[in-house]
Amino acid sequence: MKTAGPILLPLLRSRIQAEIITWLVLHPESATSLSDLAHRLNTSPPTVTREVNRLSDAGLIVEERKGNLRLIRFDPDTPLSRPLTELMAAAFGPIPVLSDALSGVAEVQGAYVYGSWAARYQGLPGDVPRDIDVLVVGEADADDLDEAARLAERRLGREVNIRQVRPERWADEETSDPFLRSVREHPRVLLDTS
Repeated sequence: MKTAGPILLPLLRSRIQAEIITWLVLHPESATSLSDLAHRLNTSPPTVTREVNRLSDAGLIVEERKGNLRLIRFDPDTPLSRPLTELMAAAFGPIPVLSDALSGVAEVQGAYVYGSWAARYQGLPGDVPRDIDVLVVGEADADDLDEAARLAERRLGREVNIRQVRPERWADEETSDPFLRSVREHPRVLLDTS
């Protein structure tokens, strides 16, 4: 099925192509199998194989075989490495970068990107997002969340704003809190903080 190019970076063919490239460029030290990448990005192995073959043909990845297992990683020595990494981090980096940053924070029960970046990620038109808004569900230490935000800002090259809500407030679907109602009613992207 043909899909439209992603609004966050319309130079690319599809959002899954962007997610594959982003994950690889932001984890150049990690060799991963195609099946692990498909699982991580919640897509089919044939889709990952097609995109990885294109990246291999372009000389952007390093491959290694271990039996039937095909392990790949982004080649950090290609002349495109730095500009491609910066471009992909700016456009699609919030999901992997924030997932990584928040996975080490205790008492985070869930996290979502919301606001303009989430809207563009979901395909809604608009201006390029200047910052990233994150809702953390839990009772994490505020200093730990601030440290995670600063780490993410350095990797993403833009401001990261984290707002925390207690689990019982997030669970209350009948809340009168206008902020929580707005987050629920507009696009949001779940982060993997496990």
